[in-house]
Formats: sequence, structure tokens, C-alpha cells
Amino acid sequence: MKRSRIFAAGIAVSMMTIALAPQAAEVERGALLTTSCFSCHSIDVTGNMPNLVGYPRDLLVSQMQAFKDDSRPGTIMNRLAKGYSDEEIDQMADYFATLQ
Repeated sequence: MKRSRIFAAGIAVSMMTIALAPQAAEVERGALLTTSCFSCHSIDVTGNMPNLVGYPRDLLVSQMQAFKDDSRPGTIMNRLAKGYSDEEIDQMADYFATLQ
């Protein structure tokens, strides 16, 4: 009985680790995708563009989708947003949301 509980606990921990791995990989991929964002959206907020550090995930996704489908006007963001898949936008939003 005790052995089966230990085994079940081990399986549960393994499954949690496996479930978290893609999330970490998605955030890592988001970090790669966002390198060019910082040329306009600087961390020190010196320009007129919003600082995306800690930006709410869902808000960033909705804004990028609005740029992508031209429901939000923009100068360059509409063209840039069209270059990203929905999955990539999610990954970028995950990454920005993790920054402090």
C-alpha cells in the first residue's frame, strides 16, 4: 500500500514537470520573438511607445490581434503583427507578462 502511494506521488510529480515544460519553452520562444520589440518599446520608457515589461498577457494578445486584423490603426504595428502567427503572439505575450 505504501509503495503504491509513493509510486502514485512520483507519477504525479513527473506529470506536473512534463506539463510545466512546454510553458517554459513557450516563454523561452517568446523571448526570442520579442528581441526586435525593444527597439521601439524600450524598457526605460524613453520614447512614446508603451513599455511592454509586465504588460498584461490578455491585453497584449488582443492588441496584437487588433493590429493584425486592421481593427486598430497603427503606423507599423499592423504590418509587424501580420508577420506573427497566433501561437507566436501568445508566446510573446507570455514572455512579456513574466518580466518585472
